[in-house]
Parts: sequence; structure tokens; C-alpha cells
Amino acid sequence: MAKEVEFNLDNLDVSDRENIDMSQFARAGFIMPGQYEMVVRVNKTEIPALLITFLAPEDDPKGSVACLSPELVQQLGLKPASLAKINYWHAGQCANLSSLPGLTAQGDLATSILSVNLPQAYLEYQAQDWDPPARWDDGIPGMLFDYNVNMDYNTQQQGGDSSSVSGNGIAGANLGPWRMRANWQAQYSRDERGSTHQLTWSQYYAYRAIKAWRARLLVGQNYLTTDMFDSVRFVGVSIISDDNQLPPNLRGYAPEVGGVAKTNAKVTISQLGRILYESQVAPGPFLIQDLNQATNGTLDVRVEEQDGSVQEFQIDTATIPYLSRPGQVRYKVSAGQPAYQEFKPQGTLMHTGEFSWGITNGWSLLGGLMTAGKYNAYSLGIGRDLLAFGAISFNATQSHAVLPRTGKQVGKSYNVNYSKRFEEYDTQVTFAGYRFSERSYMTISRYLDEIRYGDRLYARGSDKQTYSVTLNKQFRSLGVTAYLNYYYQTYWNRPATSRWNMSVARYFDVGSIKNISATLSAYRTELRGKKDDTLYLSLNLPLGGAASINYSAQNGSNNTTQSVSWYQRLDERNTYQLSTNASTGEAPGFSGYYSRTGDITQVNTSASYKAGAYRSAGLSVQGGATVTTQGAALHRTNVAGGTRLMVDTEGVSGVPVQGGGSASTHTNLFGKAVITDVSSYYRNQAGIDLNNLADNVEAERPVAQFTLTEGAIGYRKFGVITGQKLMAVIRRADGSFPPFGASVLNNGRETGIVSDSGNVWLSGVNPGVKMAVRWSGATQCTITLPEVLPEDPTGENNLLLPCIDSND
Repeated sequence: MAKEVEFNLDNLDVSDRENIDMSQFARAGFIMPGQYEMVVRVNKTEIPALLITFLAPEDDPKGSVACLSPELVQQLGLKPASLAKINYWHAGQCANLSSLPGLTAQGDLATSILSVNLPQAYLEYQAQDWDPPARWDDGIPGMLFDYNVNMDYNTQQQGGDSSSVSGNGIAGANLGPWRMRANWQAQYSRDERGSTHQLTWSQYYAYRAIKAWRARLLVGQNYLTTDMFDSVRFVGVSIISDDNQLPPNLRGYAPEVGGVAKTNAKVTISQLGRILYESQVAPGPFLIQDLNQATNGTLDVRVEEQDGSVQEFQIDTATIPYLSRPGQVRYKVSAGQPAYQEFKPQGTLMHTGEFSWGITNGWSLLGGLMTAGKYNAYSLGIGRDLLAFGAISFNATQSHAVLPRTGKQVGKSYNVNYSKRFEEYDTQVTFAGYRFSERSYMTISRYLDEIRYGDRLYARGSDKQTYSVTLNKQFRSLGVTAYLNYYYQTYWNRPATSRWNMSVARYFDVGSIKNISATLSAYRTELRGKKDDTLYLSLNLPLGGAASINYSAQNGSNNTTQSVSWYQRLDERNTYQLSTNASTGEAPGFSGYYSRTGDITQVNTSASYKAGAYRSAGLSVQGGATVTTQGAALHRTNVAGGTRLMVDTEGVSGVPVQGGGSASTHTNLFGKAVITDVSSYYRNQAGIDLNNLADNVEAERPVAQFTLTEGAIGYRKFGVITGQKLMAVIRRADGSFPPFGASVLNNGRETGIVSDSGNVWLSGVNPGVKMAVRWSGATQCTITLPEVLPEDPTGENNLLLPCIDSND
């Protein structure tokens, strides 16, 4: 325990030396016994604010020590062996800090922080921006509704008027670790032939994290998650090793979708009929990077141009080689009934299981099994960490099926995956894969179609070979970046499909103009026997002030289009683009695109016009609503139904708060806001944007750290004081002043310390507010602010505040 410090009061320039209370400063870091709300900081990591009790130890009645409850100790992230060494005192309610040498806990009332220091050897594996499961937060109970709505209007000279409204999103509820979700999709369209509309609830399911297993449990309607077999809809239950629960350097990657829009366009990405992403994009190249990490398999991409043309292609999002660390087993187990469109069960029971076992430091054994009715498939393979040469995996799969028309059918399929980042060459092979399937090999999807359709089976074709590669390369000395993506699929009984795109970009300076960029891209899509080739050239000149001019030329679809556009970033929330373009033998066209990042929505609008051809307009609105036991707020969305944080500024509205994104959002009338740019199982940081904070608002602990489980609604309260600052004199009823060093508290928060002759500088002052004046360990009197505060808070005549004794 710290020894008491005795102050030489003769050194203080105080007129009334007998009226001084220095008891709270007598010991360094001394905190009077009682309960205090504090953020717990373990080494450099924060745990949300808790009520911390300070007690006087039996061997030091005048001292105080923080009581670390068993619940708090569980959140420290100790190894099981270290946790077992902790013993408790005060009827088993407080951890004995001497149980582990080097364990200390020190409170600081000025910052409301309890600093717990622990030697690293006692702690579980930790990495930068990642916490062990003991610190993961399941959030608070609540409900959510996220939406993404797109509206389009088009007038074609030779096609009449048409309009459409499409939407998709997720509704859900959270209770403890459980996440209940329902996906919805809606469509309305109108043209000269009439109108159609549809609203479907496309998927109902619930999931939760099983922290001890590093796995995810999901029940309900689902899409089979698999690295070895074919994905299919099913209704049932699955338990899957969740890579997102591993440290960031051991996780997979999220897929990217790129292309070129000829005009303002709507991009829709779907899988097995489920819409994963839909939004408006401006003319030129686009790159969509905010798809869920859990997305895998083949994605369907549809680009609807405002001139009426449509691009369609597929991309493969297979994961990197399925390897595991030594002794680790990763697995995926599912059971249920396969389902048709809209999740109507087929009646056949399906069981699947696959695993990856880390045999040694470099080798992994892969295997899997799938059964459904008279269909069985087995897979076996190996994975190898090639160290400096990357990682590779190989597996072979054999299917057995008994079909109504053709009887027994047996076939094999072989698959190779490779991934590597060559740091010394600035090259990354994000994914390279090859699969070959015999004509007699049958996937679960094709088997179920045979059972359902029989002789009426539509000609979807059976897969033969698939090639896929994604390659990035940087030439730093030349300032050049190259990108290649290639996907090629052949079939045994129908034409091949393919998609490749290659781009080369270079940044350079010309005189005083810096960071000029030139990009050359080439695309080819072959689908259903039709080829679509596109060559795209772009030159961008930044003009300063967040403005730039762009020239582009695009050759494809039997014509050449040139365009010039002006791009302006008005601020962190607003951008716009104005373009004019001309195609071979056609009248020039004009288009505009505007994007706004609001507090409650993300809005993208576009309009296009070409004389004698078409007029069109588009609008995309993305947002959500979150309702919890702590309050409610409208907000922007990042991933529909995903993880989010509710921020509470204690009823103060208009406070700018910020997460990992660039644009802040402001609290609503009730002092609530929701931040959605939050990663699951990742140490996030959110806080108050002090640069844009109003002059009459002060924030205590403006930054908070947190790690949330998938789909959680986190909750953090920030201490915010709003009001005027002023100098005052506090005088008691008998004419005396509170002692030098007395504290002035507003709702338990210290807003000032009394100096000589009752003078005090107060913050967070509002008309009519009552404040407590405390010394000698207790509240002695209270002051009440007048209904009209002085206009000059720092004037010569300080505000006189009578202090009414607590006993009166």
C-alpha cells in the first residue's frame, strides 16, 4: 500500500490555511472506498465500463484496493493454468492480486480508468487488433431492420417507358449470443405491357458463435458452406469452424468483384438466386470489396446499364488452400433436407461433413463425406505449406448415385488450389484453382434435379474443367500496378463460359500536376456462346481541392465510346460526377452521378440523357434501424444484418461519433447513434469526433475499444458534458467557504475543484442544474445554478452560488 503523504500547507498561497481538505490527495492514486464506474484497461486493451468496488484491506484500514470480481477476472484473457492460481478474499468476491506475481490494479478517478497490468506470459495468445474469446462481447438484446432499395426509370425511343423498384435486406433480433434473421427481397416493375410485383421472405435462420470450438452454429434455412462439394439450399443445422474467430493473420479473404460500367448502371451480385449486393455505380471501372468474408462458391454478376443493355458474368470465390496448423482440426458438419427455390424441402435427408487436420508443421490431411438419399460422395486430399513458395492443396472426390432413368452412376473430380504472396517480388497470387470432373461425376445439385425433373431435366450441362486465377503485381520503380483475373469453365454437353480481365495502372507527375493516373483494362466475357470484348483506357488528372478531370475511351460491342467527366469531392460526405460521352455514329450523351453519406442513409443518384435514344434516372438508398433495450436509432448500413455498435452520449444530441470509416454520424434527439463499419471478432475502435464537436460540449474518455461477436449489437456509453463554462464563488449559509480542494460534482461527475475563497471554474453548466459539493468523504452541501446564466462567464464579478447544507 502507498504511504500517506503529508502536505506542508505553509507553501500554499491560501488566505484561510485552516480551511483546507487535502485528504483525497494524501495518497497517490488513493480512491475512497465505494463503487465507481470505470473502464478496465488490461495492459493496452480496454474492457467496457463496469462498476468497480474499492475496499479497505484488513491490514490497511485507511487504504483502498480495487476488487476484481470473478466475472472481471474471466475477461482478463488469462491462460487456464494462470486462471487456476487466482484465489479470492472478501467472501470470494475479490481476486487476491498477490496470487500472480506482477499482477497490479490501479484506479484513476480523473480518467475513470482501472489499469490492470499483467505479465504477457499469463495471457492467452493475443495479436494486434485481436482479443482472446474471454473478451468477446455478445452485445445487448435488440431488433434490427436493414434495407437496400433501388429505383430506376427509363424512357427508350423505341421501347416506351419503364420503371422498376427493387429491394432486399434483413430483419432480425438478438438475444444473448443468438442471432435470429429473416432475409427479404422485393421487386416491382412497370412497362407498356403492365406491371408485376413480388415480395418474398427468402430465408429464415438463427445462428450463434460457439467460442470454445471457434465455430458457428446455424439452424434453419441455409446454403451449404463447403470447400469440397457443391453448394445447395437446405433446411437443417450446421456447425462450421469459423475462420473469422481466428487472429486476422490466420483468416481467409473476402472476394472482390470488378468490371466496367458503360453508363450509370445497377450492379447486382447474387448466388443461387439470393441477392448479396445491389447498388448504383457511375460510368467507368467499379470494384466491389464489401462482400462478406463468408461468401464462397460461384457468384452471378449482372450489370444493367441505363441505355438498356445488360452485362452478365460469373466469378469464382473459392477460398485459399484449406490448411490447418499442427494439431488443429477445422471442420464443417451439416444435416437437414435439401430444398428447392424458396426453401421448399425435397424430402431427402442430407448429411455432410468435411475436415482439415494439421498433421505436422507443413502437412494437412483433408477429407469429406456427403450423403443424400441414393447419392453419396467422398473426398480425400492433402495440403502442404510450401513456405517461401506459398501453399497448395489437392483433393479427389468420387460420387455414387442411383438415378431413376440411368441407374447407377459413378464419377470422379479432382481439385488443386494454390495461394502465395511473393513479398520480394511485390506479387500476390490471391487464388489459383483447377478442377477436372469426369462426365459421369455428379454433384448434389444435379442429382436432386434428376430426382425432381427426370426426363424433363433442363440442359444445365455437367461440369468438365474449371480454371481460376487472381494475380496482383507491383512494379514499384515504374509506379505500375498490374492485375489479372481469369475464370474459365467447360462442360461436357454445352459451350464453355469464360471471364477474364486484365488491367495495368500507372501513377506519374507532369510538371506541377501530381499523381496523374493512367489505366488500361481489357475484358472478355463468354456466356452461352456469346462473346463480349471490352478495351478500356482511362486518364485521370487531379486538379487540387479534391477535384479531377477524367478522360476515358471504351471499345466494345461493335462501337467505340469516348467520355470526359468532372469529379468533385465536396467533403467527406458528398461527391458528384458530371460526364459527357459520344459513341460512333450516335448523338452525344450526358450523365450525372451524386453520392451522399448521411447520418441515417447512404444515397446514390444518377441520371442519363441521349438525344433521340433514351432518358433514364436511378436512385439507391441504403440504411437501417436498430432498436434495443438502451434506445433506438436510424443509421447507415455496411453489411445487412451485420455487427454494429450503439453509441450513447447520455441524451446529448448532435454529437459526432466515428467508427472505422471516414464519415462520422451524429447522435439523434435521444443521444443515440449506430455505427455499422464494425468487424466481427476484431478489436475495433470508436469514439467521438473531437474535431467537429460543438464548443459547449466536452467528452470524457472520447475513445472506446471493443470486440464483438458476429451479428452483435454492441453498446458503449460515452461521458458527455454539455453546457457553459464559468467562474463562480461558492459560499455557505454561515458565510464561510467550502475548504480548498473540495470537489463539485454534477450527477457524480467532477466538474470543478474549489480553490481559495470559494473560487471555482465550472464546466458543463446549464440553467437550473443542481451540483453537489463534497469534502471529508461526503457531500456537505449543494448549489443550484440560476435559470439565467451570465453572458460573460469569465467576467470580473464572478457568479455567487449559495451552498445549502445537506442537513437543511
